[in-house]
Amino acid sequence: MTVTCNEQSKLGVPAQNATRLAFFIAGLAMATWAPLVPFAKSRIGIDDGSLGLLLLCIGVGSIMAMPLTGLLTGKFGCRRVILLAGVALCIDLPLLVLMDSTLGMALALLLFGAAIGMIDVAMNIQAVVVERASNRAMMSGFHGFFSVGGIAGAGGVSALLWLGLGPLQATLIAVVAILALLFIASKHLLRESGGDKEGPMFVLPRGWVMFIGLLCFIMFLAEGSMLDWSALFLTTLRGMDHSQAGLGYALFSIAMTIGRLNGDRVVNAMGRYQVLLLGSLCAAIGLALAIAIDSAIASLIGFMLVGVGASNVVPILFSAAGNQRIMPANLAIASVTTVGYAGILAGPAVIGLIAQISSLTFALACVAALLLVVTASAKAVTR
Repeated sequence: MTVTCNEQSKLGVPAQNATRLAFFIAGLAMATWAPLVPFAKSRIGIDDGSLGLLLLCIGVGSIMAMPLTGLLTGKFGCRRVILLAGVALCIDLPLLVLMDSTLGMALALLLFGAAIGMIDVAMNIQAVVVERASNRAMMSGFHGFFSVGGIAGAGGVSALLWLGLGPLQATLIAVVAILALLFIASKHLLRESGGDKEGPMFVLPRGWVMFIGLLCFIMFLAEGSMLDWSALFLTTLRGMDHSQAGLGYALFSIAMTIGRLNGDRVVNAMGRYQVLLLGSLCAAIGLALAIAIDSAIASLIGFMLVGVGASNVVPILFSAAGNQRIMPANLAIASVTTVGYAGILAGPAVIGLIAQISSLTFALACVAALLLVVTASAKAVTR
């Protein structure tokens, strides 16, 4: 993926802002679903176990769509793929409110996951091109807008529901917002990705690209462990009340969002190597602190450190995937994203299995040890 001097002049502030909007839209759309989960569970009439299996459809849909998206962006450009995925989300979100059968909801969640996976890969490909044209680090800030979009989606829909609107009304307002933002962003989304237009549908990641993908897997595994296991850890091992159990993930998310919004400044000042090294090390230390000291306060501080440390690691890994020369950048990012997201999909089950065999403390200690693998790889990734 090469960017000429003439192209660089076109990829200025408007393209950067369009990229930020794409990340914000993805976060907004994904988080809109979160407050709707209890309504879906009640409407279909399923237990927690069945709901967990149903929610796996989101991950399955994403994993299925991500490899294909690398080819689509190469052939049609980032703009068409982002707009296609965005429109699909706008069509599907109301279906997530209306479906009243397990099969119907499963199909809607598959489509939802596929659309999220498509926009995720396409916006990261656009981000690599725009970042390269700017000759400075921008990836952390882009990912920060995804986090801000997530806060806006979950908070906005929750507020609308609290004000008395029904789930469908709240969702339609979110859909209108997404469509408006897509329209604003569309003019400056990239019509060409610079990728291989005639390449295969999916190239199995190999060598260096596979290694970057595995590092992404570890980071997504760590993020998933915060989402799925921090509350249980705080209630069962630190004696916190169930009403306060979400505080650990909330602090992690806030720390990660702040870290990403300021990450480009930090990366430009310190360099990718230092940020990758110290960030992954900070995340490992934070997780070790949370499990080593028998104190709820220490655990909360530890989870915050995980958020601070992990905030800019994945953006740096995505930049590394886009800048390598082993594979076309569009296919490399699709491959790395697919391998990385497998950490979110398989992570909860793996941690649960280790916890069942040993303990949740040992399972999280294993995650901390894996984070040190990322630390040890910092020099090689940023060479």
